[in-house]
Amino acid sequence: MNTLLIFGAGSGVGAELVALTAQERPVVALIRNPEQAQSVRALGVTVIEGDALNPADVLQACEMAGDKAQIVSTLGGKLSDYTANRLITDTAEHTGIRQMLLVTSIGCGDSWPTLSARAKQAFGQAVREKSLAESWLQTSSLDWCILRPGGLMNGEATGQAHLIQTEAHGRVRRSDVALHIRQLLANGQNWGEIFALCDSTLEGERF
Repeated sequence: MNTLLIFGAGSGVGAELVALTAQERPVVALIRNPEQAQSVRALGVTVIEGDALNPADVLQACEMAGDKAQIVSTLGGKLSDYTANRLITDTAEHTGIRQMLLVTSIGCGDSWPTLSARAKQAFGQAVREKSLAESWLQTSSLDWCILRPGGLMNGEATGQAHLIQTEAHGRVRRSDVALHIRQLLANGQNWGEIFALCDSTLEGERF
């Protein structure tokens, strides 16, 4: 099976994806935090300790994974939302990698109008940066898929989260997001599509 190259594997959805896939297929991860790198390496993952904002580190990760790799980026943060994801997209093109799945959030892109005024005030800057990353990926030469989960929660997967291609609100567990990433990569039928992901069984504030 082709290598899975994960950016954001040290925590959150990325860490859940590592735990889910490390025994199923070769996994390469670029991780900045040394303690997180050590934990992920213990799962049998090939870990490069580096920064997704560093072109040399991203290039090393892409070259190590090989041009048949599938990239998943779950990166988030003040600089990572757009700048790092743009660098990953550009480097993937440069190294011949063809497929990338980007995890952003509900409210990105054309779903911006669905956010409440409070959510726009609280998360608007991050959502706008993530939207830029989506646009950059969509206008690249890569086969792409974009996943927009609702408000993220920890805990065991419920198995009740559903992909939605219309307006969506709600929450979802990080472990369920990882399950759906694995399924989307495996079926290979959803390139060029955008999905929201929510779990109606979870209560919480609307986003």
